[in-house]
Amino acid sequence: MDTILRFTAKESDAGARLDKYLSDNSELSRAAAERLILAGKITVDGKTTEKNYRLRGYEQIEVLLPPPEEDAAQPENIPLDVVFEDDDVAVINKPAGMVVHPAAGNTSGTLVNALLYHCGASLSGIGGVVRPGIVHRIDKDTSGLLVVAKNDKAHLSLSEQLKTHTVSRVYSAVALGNLKDDAGTIAKPIARHPTDRKKMAIARAGEGREAVTHYTVLERFSRFTYLSCRLETGRTHQIRVHLASLGHPLLGDPVYGGNGTAFEARHRALFHGQCLHAGELSFLHPTSGEKMTFFAPLPPDFEKILTLLRKENL
Repeated sequence: MDTILRFTAKESDAGARLDKYLSDNSELSRAAAERLILAGKITVDGKTTEKNYRLRGYEQIEVLLPPPEEDAAQPENIPLDVVFEDDDVAVINKPAGMVVHPAAGNTSGTLVNALLYHCGASLSGIGGVVRPGIVHRIDKDTSGLLVVAKNDKAHLSLSEQLKTHTVSRVYSAVALGNLKDDAGTIAKPIARHPTDRKKMAIARAGEGREAVTHYTVLERFSRFTYLSCRLETGRTHQIRVHLASLGHPLLGDPVYGGNGTAFEARHRALFHGQCLHAGELSFLHPTSGEKMTFFAPLPPDFEKILTLLRKENL
């Protein structure tokens, strides 16, 4: 069955190309959005249009996604930043803008396509033909570390570690406003948004799945806060939803209310979505049991954003 995604362009979206807008506001890559526009699967105010259509603001946009194909993902020669690799696991530093695995409307250019080229057949099959080796994922516009399983034994071990919270994931983030406390824990269950199926939301008591995020303030600016966030659980969009629930969405996040700031408008070329980077990853090696910890530096654009925030004293 086809899936319909619906969006309402904001006044601040005026001037944005339709394909770029969809890439910024969904899990679609820009290339996937372009293909769907050309196929007549995307309408603006009920009418099909061109990929270079520029929004005026307040348009109603509908995207008709075909059902996901269960055909095996295909290898693609896409460069990978491999931080570590052995016979059991590979640790990858994923760039912002790359989708982790193929899905409806997004069947190429993903991390899985790149892994199949890099690793050949040596990826676990537990995730199926569309998600070989994928144990956990990070959002398209989030950069940073994730571990990939190269055999089923490693996959089962890492999955169990995720369930028992022996995998540690620490993120760097920039949030709007100033958080009241220097450190804290957000423990609010998360569920699929009741009306927008591409979003997550804080669930009512007794519903949703447990979600716990620990945060520490690293640096304060007058209008923004630089944070370290450690996941105790790993729900979809967890940090983004939790911080937005406090009234402090991530800077640049078009889905949960963190975009459209004057700072972002002045430095638009630096933004590729939310300011969120998975910079530290720890787990027990599936074979040796040794604790392994990896670090990935902030991407250059993230570093530039912090430099500008300090310079402009925002």
